[in-house]
Amino acid sequence: MGPLKYCEGLFHYHRRKTRVVMVGNVGIGGENPIRVQSMTTTDTLNVEATILQTIRMVETGCEIVRITAPTPADARSIGKIKEGLLKKGVAVPLVADIHFSPAAAMEAAEYVEKVRINPGNFVDTKRFAVKEYTDAEYAREIERIEERFTPLVEKLKRLKRALRIGTNHGSLSDRIMNRYGDSPLGMVESALEFVRICEKNGFHDIVLSMKASNPKIMIAAYRLLAARMRELGMDYPFHLGVTEAGGGEDGRIKSAIGIGSLLADGIGDTIRVSLTEDPELEVPVCYALAKPYQNKPAQKASPQNAELKHTPDFYNYNRRPSAFLRAGPFVLGKDHPIRVITSISNDSTASQVLAWLEAQLKNGNGADPEILALDIKTPADAEAFIRLRKALTPETSRLAFLGRFESQEPFVLVTLKHFDLVSWTKGLKDFPAFSRQAKLASLPILIEGSSADEALQMAELAKKEGLPALLGLKGHETSSLIYEYRKLAAKESSLPIHIHAPHFEQPETRLLESSVLAGSLLSDGIGDSFELSPSSNPKDDLRLSYDILQGAQSRITKTEFVSCPSCGRTLFDLQTTTERIKKKTGHLKGVKIAIMGCIVNGPGEMADADFGYVGGAPDKINLYVGKECVKKGVPAEMADQALIDLIKTHGKWVEP
Repeated sequence: MGPLKYCEGLFHYHRRKTRVVMVGNVGIGGENPIRVQSMTTTDTLNVEATILQTIRMVETGCEIVRITAPTPADARSIGKIKEGLLKKGVAVPLVADIHFSPAAAMEAAEYVEKVRINPGNFVDTKRFAVKEYTDAEYAREIERIEERFTPLVEKLKRLKRALRIGTNHGSLSDRIMNRYGDSPLGMVESALEFVRICEKNGFHDIVLSMKASNPKIMIAAYRLLAARMRELGMDYPFHLGVTEAGGGEDGRIKSAIGIGSLLADGIGDTIRVSLTEDPELEVPVCYALAKPYQNKPAQKASPQNAELKHTPDFYNYNRRPSAFLRAGPFVLGKDHPIRVITSISNDSTASQVLAWLEAQLKNGNGADPEILALDIKTPADAEAFIRLRKALTPETSRLAFLGRFESQEPFVLVTLKHFDLVSWTKGLKDFPAFSRQAKLASLPILIEGSSADEALQMAELAKKEGLPALLGLKGHETSSLIYEYRKLAAKESSLPIHIHAPHFEQPETRLLESSVLAGSLLSDGIGDSFELSPSSNPKDDLRLSYDILQGAQSRITKTEFVSCPSCGRTLFDLQTTTERIKKKTGHLKGVKIAIMGCIVNGPGEMADADFGYVGGAPDKINLYVGKECVKKGVPAEMADQALIDLIKTHGKWVEP
């Protein structure tokens, strides 16, 4: 898959060119804005509740509203919802969400502007069956799909409706799984089977999606789809989303990593953030992620970068190989964990830092302080740090210290020797003198350039001095930093790389943009250490840093939860249930628990989870180990304890 090209350029912004698909009066793709949409969580048969929730969504800026239609009766109910909305002067386009039921899709097409089908279960029922298909058998399967799918295509074409072919990583058909595996390639081929049937019938009002709960898989699948469509001469727009992202900060982090990384590559025409929260709360997050790319002009490619690649394979994860360096008790680079750098204020007293460290280090949960960074601007700063370091002597077996210098005045060996890693923050000016001092003190150096080219020039000077070096960048705009970090990785083959998120005033912007930067790079295997811009609270900085690493699946320091955003199919209150289970199991480091409101995507999306908690029927819960259902119909009031007992049985429980 290497030669396939998925975007216009790896080091500059250029939005992917697509046709325009109209969903009612809202255009998706082409030069239209990146559209924002969400999905109702009410029972579709409860017409009034769904109307009221839809209005709340529209009032927050939702441009397209999706409603589940598991049965033809639900589809007819959408017609009543549509009628009620129009009476209230709300003409928002509606999308029917279909799983398993071609009959429901045919009925829904009468009322909605778009129908979403899942190619993994529109015709097929998931059995996790293992079967080798001959080419002839596979061709007969495609004929069977075409026979069932073509009537819907013809109806959508006649009524001028749009279609979303929405592949889910967790619900690929057994046919696809057995030929292509549980992979981005399988996701893409699953969609293309249905696209070809549409094109055979002269129908082109198609939007595609490649959703997964793992952002790395989601990114790879969308990239591969874009590359395959370029190869095949297709230009359909894309709907972006990380499915089952969860709620709170974790859900926003995962969504930012997956959606923001693709938007930076010019991929994506409409987005939905799937949070285990009320749908109107998803909409502002969508707008925040889309904002940097709305009407963003295309940038010119640099000819000298034309042949550069920052990763050997855009469609499969590979961590960038690098040399390593030691900073105090920690090793950075190569196969070592991605280290976390946390800034502390220069005016922090030894007692304040000691109290914070004691509270953090006693947790012993893997999300501990590793490298503490201080700005050294004056001799007084240097002297204050020396006193702090002496006070922290008992902790130096599990802490390292980074000093950032910006003037020559504190450049004295007696100061430098107290650090484990040092950095010069003023670019090339006086860098040679600083690097010589670092060499005399036998210290590795963090190089932080304002551009990849400046950082590389400084790296060459460090190499001449024989200094171990860690490469980083300073910047203010996320997508530009992504491109510069990619250049750094493409042009420098051995030195480890430090990801330093820029400063943002607003907490939510900081969370989302830092997640986009780190997630995009880490998903391509770039990054050996990570640092947030400091806030006034180093404890929050530390927690958020580890949460971003976990969201990128790069370093696991707590329980991983996969939870769906709820919809009309959901059989229990997902928000309260998810929070309740988190409180009971959130201390299980490295354990992955999936919480699903129904069976539609459950077994598949939890295929890489250790345990699953799935709505099987009203007030009944099915429990899974991996993708195997081990307990069915557990009464809801007993299900939490049954899950804990299951975790204990499999040896993954520890007392909180």
